[in-house]
Amino acid sequence: MDLRHLKYFLTVAEERHFGRAAERLNIVQPALSMQIKALEAELGGPLLIRTSRRVELTEAGKLLQAEATRTLEQVEHTRLAVQRSIRGETGRVRIGFAGNAVFSGRLMQDIRSFHKDYPDAELICQELAPQLQQEAIQNGTLDVGYMPDYDPDHESTLTYESVGKWGRVVVMSSEHRFADKESLTVDMLAHEPLIMYAINDVDSQLDMQLHKLLGDALHIAYRISSSLSVLAMAGAGLGIALVPAPLAQVAIPGVVYRVLDSKELAANLMMVSRKDEPSAAVIAYLNHTRKHGLFIG
Repeated sequence: MDLRHLKYFLTVAEERHFGRAAERLNIVQPALSMQIKALEAELGGPLLIRTSRRVELTEAGKLLQAEATRTLEQVEHTRLAVQRSIRGETGRVRIGFAGNAVFSGRLMQDIRSFHKDYPDAELICQELAPQLQQEAIQNGTLDVGYMPDYDPDHESTLTYESVGKWGRVVVMSSEHRFADKESLTVDMLAHEPLIMYAINDVDSQLDMQLHKLLGDALHIAYRISSSLSVLAMAGAGLGIALVPAPLAQVAIPGVVYRVLDSKELAANLMMVSRKDEPSAAVIAYLNHTRKHGLFIG
């Protein structure tokens, strides 16, 4: 007994007529009769009562009709579920992000658009430092990461795609001596106590660029791991900080933002993923984002 036998039997049971059933199935009537007889022989008894005008079901036939209907419905459900999984319509996408992915709006844009087109896919988001994101993607506990391009030595197993780029702003207390300036130059940062992100947490390249521009006049006073902590310490007057321009949207009492006049110190946002990605849902997310995502900057 296979699925074809069940389909043939159900068609005869619905039509109550071999001729109409054969026509629906697009086979000749003798072949259909042979298949039903083979099914009856395998099960060990009659399933149908044949008359000159009509076909009726035996008690066993009624039972088979109910069971076969459930079986074929489950088969169809399984087929559709597997096809949806292959297309990435179901499954899980685990996303890591750093602060500028949120403040720039890029993360929400991508997730909102994907969820609209793939409502049954599960999305899990987690804020993580860039280095931890990269490690998690490599070991398989994270699928996609949104992070600054903090390290020029990219991992060969990962794909890095630029999805945003901005200038930087200087964050300081409203009582700082530079607070009345409309913009600052890099030279004005000489000997100023800087509040920087922790190395490998966000932007080690920025350290190298500042050292190249300021030399011994570079004064890094603090290293902090979170964006809000950086803003809070700058607002408290403990130093000044350089952050991606989208963070200037965060309104904090006593904190001011001033444009930094330096294209060399631009901030960026990368979308990082595995080159050999096995998950159809993750592949669907990446392809959807590449097609519909807008470069932010």
